[in-house]
Amino acid sequence: MKGQLRHLRDAGFDVTVVTAPGPALDRVRAGEGVNAIAVPMIREIASRRDVLSLWRFWRVMRRVRPVLTNVSTPKAGLLGGIAAWLSRVPCRVYTLRGLRSETTSGLKRRLLWLSERLACSCAHRVLCVSESLRQKALALRIVDAKRALVLGQGSSHGVDVDRFGPSPELSQRALLLRNRLAIPPGAQVLGFVGRLTRDKGIPELLDGYDRLLSAFPNVRLLLVGDFEEGDPIDPLLRKRIETDPKILRSGFVEEIEAYYQIMNVLVLPTYREGFPNVILEAHAAGKPVVATRATGVVDAVIDSVTGILVGIGDSEELATAVASVLKDEALAARLGNAGRERVLRQFRQELIWDALLEEYRALLRTKGQPLPEVSDGDTVPAMARVYGQS
Repeated sequence: MKGQLRHLRDAGFDVTVVTAPGPALDRVRAGEGVNAIAVPMIREIASRRDVLSLWRFWRVMRRVRPVLTNVSTPKAGLLGGIAAWLSRVPCRVYTLRGLRSETTSGLKRRLLWLSERLACSCAHRVLCVSESLRQKALALRIVDAKRALVLGQGSSHGVDVDRFGPSPELSQRALLLRNRLAIPPGAQVLGFVGRLTRDKGIPELLDGYDRLLSAFPNVRLLLVGDFEEGDPIDPLLRKRIETDPKILRSGFVEEIEAYYQIMNVLVLPTYREGFPNVILEAHAAGKPVVATRATGVVDAVIDSVTGILVGIGDSEELATAVASVLKDEALAARLGNAGRERVLRQFRQELIWDALLEEYRALLRTKGQPLPEVSDGDTVPAMARVYGQS
C-alpha cells in the first residue's frame, strides 16, 4: 500500500493503520506519515489467540473512534470487521482480496466460508479487487450484490509503472543481479513471484519446468518468495527446490524491480487469486505472462493479447505455453508491450487511489458524515479519520 496511505492523508483523511507488529509497520509509519498501531495476530486459525486479537482490535476502535474503517485479509478482515461493527463505526468497508476457501475442503473450507461471509456482513461496502472475484463471491453466497463492487478495472492498489519500467539504471542493476545469481550468458529465465505454496501452483510449475528442459537445457527457474507452513508443498519438491542448481531461490525481496528485468517470462500457475499484483508488475516491466485461468487472473491477463492463459493444474499445457514464448521473441515482445500499454491505460496507481477516495466520499455522504477537507496546518479534524488494516 506504499503511497496510497499518503494519498489518503493528503486528501484530508487522518489515517491510522492497524496490523501485526514488525519492521514493515514501522516503515509504513515513517514513510507514509500516518498513525500505526500493532495488534498481534497470526495468519492461520487459532481460536484462543484470535479471541485475544479481537479484544485488542475492539480496544483500539474504542480509543481511536474512527468514522470509516477499511479492513482486509481473512484474519484481520474478520477480527477488525467484527470490532468495527461492535463499536458501531458509521462507515465500514471490507476489501475482499481473494477467497482462501476456493482451495480448501471439509471443515476448514466451511470455516473459511463462514468467516468471509461474516466479515462481509459487518461491512456497508465490500470492495472486490476483481470482477471474477466478485462473481465468485456472489455465486458462493458470501456477499449480496447490492454491497459488492469493483473499483475501475480491478486491483486494490494499481502499480507504479515508473518503478518497474526499463531504464539504464535498472538495466545495470539487472546485469549485476544476473551475475550474482550465476546465470550463464544466453540462458533464459522463467520467473515466479509469490508464496511457495501448493495453491500457488508450485507442483505444476516444477513439473512444467522439467518438461521444458529437454528443449531448453540452459533454462533457469527463478523463484522469488518464501515457503509457508500454512499450505506446504510436498517435502520432496521442497528439497528439489533447495538443492537443484538450476532453480534459483531469492527468498522474500523488498526491491524486486531488477528481478523482473532478468526474466524472459513470468509464470503464475496459481489455483486462485483476488487480483495478482505480480502480473501488473511484470506487465509494467514489459514482460509476457503465462498464467492459469483462475479467479482474479482472468481479469489481469487478456488471453493471447497480454499473456497466455492455461488450465488450472495442467502442467503440460503450461509447459507448451511457456515454450511458445521462449522460442518466439516477437511473440514475447508483443505480449509484453501490450501488457505495459494496458497497465499504463487502466492500472496506474493514481487511478485506483482516486477511485477509492470517491468511494469513501460517497459512503460518508450516504451515512450523513462530513467530508474531509485538506487542512492548512498539520491537523485534520477527528471526524475525517479513516482507519485501515492489512
